[in-house]
Amino acid sequence: MSHEHAEGSGQLPSPPPEFTYWLEHAWLGTHVEPEVCVEVTGGRITGVRRQVPVPPRGAHVLRGLTLPGLANAHSHAFHRALRGTVQVGTGTFWTWRETMYSVADRLTPESYFRLARAVYAEMALAGVTAVGEFHYLHHAPGGSPYQDPNAMGEALIAAAREAGIRITLLDTAYLSAGFGEPPNHHQLRFSDRTAEAWAERASLLADAAKPSEHTLIGAAVHSVRAVPAGQLATVADWARARSAPLHVHLSEQRAENEACLAAHGVTPARLLADHGVLGPGTTAVHSTHLTEEDIALLGGSGTGTCMCPTTERDLADGIGPAPRLQAAGSPLSLGSDSHAVIDLFEEARAMELDERLRSRTRGHWTAAALLRAASPDGHAALGRPDAGAIEQGALADLTTVALDSVRTAGSIPRLGAETAVFAATAADVRHVVVGGRHLVRDGAHCRIPDVPAALAEAVELLRG
Repeated sequence: MSHEHAEGSGQLPSPPPEFTYWLEHAWLGTHVEPEVCVEVTGGRITGVRRQVPVPPRGAHVLRGLTLPGLANAHSHAFHRALRGTVQVGTGTFWTWRETMYSVADRLTPESYFRLARAVYAEMALAGVTAVGEFHYLHHAPGGSPYQDPNAMGEALIAAAREAGIRITLLDTAYLSAGFGEPPNHHQLRFSDRTAEAWAERASLLADAAKPSEHTLIGAAVHSVRAVPAGQLATVADWARARSAPLHVHLSEQRAENEACLAAHGVTPARLLADHGVLGPGTTAVHSTHLTEEDIALLGGSGTGTCMCPTTERDLADGIGPAPRLQAAGSPLSLGSDSHAVIDLFEEARAMELDERLRSRTRGHWTAAALLRAASPDGHAALGRPDAGAIEQGALADLTTVALDSVRTAGSIPRLGAETAVFAATAADVRHVVVGGRHLVRDGAHCRIPDVPAALAEAVELLRG
């Protein structure tokens, strides 16, 4: 789109672009277009010109396939410290959880900042430009508030800022260990005791961290077992009053469904619906074990679904009914959750391939549909509907995938979406641009020169 001013049009000329990027191949939402020029002003795309065979003078050249920046819609940053260590032996989600608690017990605001900074840098190297951090580690061991009651949340925001990616901090209400059970000694760090106290603390954070192009504050219900039914509406109302994203873990485990039925006589999805939690601003995470009525409730209310296939398979959770949820009206997004790996291409691929294993048929989603889950629908779930597209007015966040690596070499450029989803990995990300500025260049983070070392040092600090 040209910014040339027509004489006598009565319109002021647009300001000149601050940055110009020439994309060898660009994914424009429906197809791959070669030789595209993108102009950026004020962190947003102000022009998209096609059929530009030669890079303009001064343009940054992005060779490969450039996609809109990826959205990691569900993250627990501190789980990254578990990678490898929880692969020893056997067990279930519930035995894995005990190991997770042991890491949580050792975190401080300072060590959490160092770990999250490195984790978010790893995400940037994987092409992620925005993360939804499902944050429930609020207090000191034993449950005493820090002097700044949001010290842990502020550490995450600062970590994302230094790593260069956008963050939606989903401040999480986590009040009980189960239906009618007080928090256990590990969970005291997570709990504000009541939803009203949670809302008071979360409001301090939301007021301090004004919405910006870097930081948004949302809310989360950890799960129906962690927030008493009578307090669910308090969390939902807090989010709705601020037009903030609201997320919730839903039916990840059959045991949760059984306990909810025993306590309330309804499924978790029905309980959430009855207390006003579901709706277009809400995203249910996992949604693994749902009834047909549950699927209709989520789809009919416009509630989104965030699938986290690499975690769901790592924890032996099961395969959620993603095709039926989407058909019912639930937009899909993707997250790396426990960070068994951080690779949104693998999450997208796994959602399709897991469904192939279950159904023994192929082609449940096109590559275009999977990229939509990995980018625009993920950004929308994080409160950024203006991200996830290479078009005028969108946030200037770009991710370039190499088409000449050992995994992608020989691909047909017009089938670049298929190559990215079904062949590429996070290791094939060559460039990342956030707000029009290079964050990853030629596979190297521009702000944190040695991300592996930063990860190793941060994880080592947490080893007991």
